[in-house]
Amino acid sequence: MATLQSLADLGQANKAALGTAENEAPVHVQKLDAHGRAYATGKRKDAVARVWIKPGSGVITVNDRPVETYFARPVLRMILQQPLQVANRADQYDIVVTVTGGGLSGQAGAVRHGLAKALTHYEPELRSPLKREGFLTRDPRVVERKKYGRKKARRSFQFSKR
Repeated sequence: MATLQSLADLGQANKAALGTAENEAPVHVQKLDAHGRAYATGKRKDAVARVWIKPGSGVITVNDRPVETYFARPVLRMILQQPLQVANRADQYDIVVTVTGGGLSGQAGAVRHGLAKALTHYEPELRSPLKREGFLTRDPRVVERKKYGRKKARRSFQFSKR
């Protein structure tokens, strides 16, 4: 049976151990595959993007097509470039993306999410600026389901008085 004195000593030792662990920041290490690429998956709505980055001249390929062809609207390309601009790495990486599901807007958001995660895998010190801008957080907003007794998720059927 432990005495009160020994339990108090145990509590103090536990607090001391926790105090040293709280002061140390978690160490993030570089995660590369056998080809020297960083890989990450990004998601947005129903879209899923698989992103590989490696050092290069800034060529972005989406589903075996240039980014200018796949994402024709400038707004979508701007969304895609945001993590690179925050990290000041605009023309330093070649990016290969495979994206499926959803529409173009959701796919652009998924690529942005995956690209930010891949950048943190390649350069762990970029985690704090990318996290500060919110690029590492998966956007939880998805389409609300249709309810029975209604035309859509919230829209009621047209009311007829007579």
